[in-house]
Amino acid sequence: MGARVPVYEFECEQCGDRFEELVPSDRQSFPCPVCGSDRTRRLLSPVSPPSRQPRGAGVRSGESQRREREEARGERLAETKRKRASGEL
Repeated sequence: MGARVPVYEFECEQCGDRFEELVPSDRQSFPCPVCGSDRTRRLLSPVSPPSRQPRGAGVRSGESQRREREEARGERLAETKRKRASGEL
């Protein structure tokens, strides 16, 4: 397994842009992706509380859940129409 590299937030002292990068923990600066300046500083980011709901690929959004419910409803309606047309109901 490869070495773990954390995500750090940086701020450019020249243009003020804030950005995140995957860098080794011992690296204190990273070139700005907007202006290319090396005058950036690593910021301290707040830690998420353990009770906060995780985000990412494993967590479905409310929109995706709604879409799944609507698709299932449409399938049920189509099945009912098919049964009525064939005389099963």
